[in-house]
Amino acid sequence: TGALSAVQRQLEIQESQLRRTRSEKETLQKELRERENQLQAMSAKFCSLREEWKHAEMMATMERENCSLRQTVTKQESQLAEQNQVISDLQSAVSQLQAKVLVNEYHIQEQQRAQEAIQSQADLLQHTEQQTKVALQSITSRFERYRSKIIQATFSAAGSKCPQAELTDEEVLEAMQKIINERMEFHQMLKQKGVK
Repeated sequence: TGALSAVQRQLEIQESQLRRTRSEKETLQKELRERENQLQAMSAKFCSLREEWKHAEMMATMERENCSLRQTVTKQESQLAEQNQVISDLQSAVSQLQAKVLVNEYHIQEQQRAQEAIQSQADLLQHTEQQTKVALQSITSRFERYRSKIIQATFSAAGSKCPQAELTDEEVLEAMQKIINERMEFHQMLKQKGVK
């Protein structure tokens, strides 16, 4: 967005220079027309007085003025050509800046669309995370109830000592394995004695 603002400011400066140059061009064209009118008037005056020898000095003066006007016209035509070149360069620069503005606007739109897509994915992930947390809490609660029942069943057997502290999963597993082994031994003993 900063780059787009900078390009737009540069575009406004270039357009202002273009307007100023066009105004200067119009002023030069107006002066050129006035000089040409003066030149035509002087030429007409020169033609009317050329045949009068008594105005020889005036004719020489007019010739000098005529030469000076021609030099001025030539100079202004050169300045006008330079102004035309400046206008052409400014128009080219304005076109390039406008193209940059379009490109930057396109990039900004692409970034906005990408940001919206990322935000949508983030919202979906957040929703999924919340659902997962709820499911995890439910599974954890069920697991704790199941573990509590296993511990209760394991240590309620005859000959088992009630635990004084919180048991680890390994200790619960060892106690269950001990009960299973004792039951298997008792079953084998009954089997050997022929008791069904």
